[in-house]
This record gives sequence, structure tokens and C-alpha cells, in this order.
Amino acid sequence: MKIETRVFGVIEIDDSKIIHFPGGIIGFPEMTDFALVHDEEKGKDVPIRWLQSLQEAQFAMPVMDPLLVAKDYNPEVEDELLNPLAITDSQEVLVLVTVSVPKDLTAMSVNLQAPLIINAQNRKAAQVIVNTDIYPVKYYIYDILQKMKKEGE
Repeated sequence: MKIETRVFGVIEIDDSKIIHFPGGIIGFPEMTDFALVHDEEKGKDVPIRWLQSLQEAQFAMPVMDPLLVAKDYNPEVEDELLNPLAITDSQEVLVLVTVSVPKDLTAMSVNLQAPLIINAQNRKAAQVIVNTDIYPVKYYIYDILQKMKKEGE
């Protein structure tokens, strides 16, 4: 499948890479099919990737592994929210969080309260709300990313 995107131009998505959100994502219930893409020029080691909608080519959300910025991130999610994903092996679970990138990059944050849970085996996914005050909606990450960048140089 070829798709014209806002972020990457025309890209080709292999059918085996399509991630299906049966209930859509928060705020966009009609968007159910996505692909996880990264900037080819920057390589696969860049912490921020994009969840590209296949229904709305202009819609892509920056996402990242929460463990890169919150080492102790381990939200408890109710089983009934995960049942539709048919998870049989916890090693097959990919957890991502959305990234907010405002004009002032120092205010960049991730939403730790609404992670994206993906069954890497069958590519079914859901965005869930974690019912706790432990994880904020805005967890600021700019300084953390700058530190990672310096350590990687």
C-alpha cells in the first residue's frame, strides 16, 4: 500500500506492518489502521517514531518508548481493556506513548497516562487510560532527551 503523508511524503506500507486499533485512538475513533514509521534519514535509533494513520494520510502522531524517558514506567492496565488484543506472551507487547512537540521545544512532553499497547504478534492495539495519579498527562522530556543525546555522542 502506498500513502502520501504529511511528514514523509509518499511511503510504502507493507500489509504485514499495519497495526489495527479496533476502537480507534482517543479523540479519533474512526482512525483504526496505522503504521509505525521512522525518519529513514535519521535511522532507526532515533527515539521518536511516528504512528501514521492509513485512513487519514495527513495524520501522524509522534510516539516513543516510555522507558527511554521514564525508566520505572510500569502502568497497571485492567485485563478487560487488553482482552481484545489477545495477548498471550508479555514479551510480544510494545508500549508507546504520544509525544507533544510545541513551538517551544523545551516544553516537549509525553503522555504517560494514555499509553498505546500493541500486540506485536497479531498487530492489534489499543490506547488505554491508566487510572492513577502516578503518571502525568504531561511528563516533560526535553532535558532527558538532551542528556541522552550528549551521552550518545
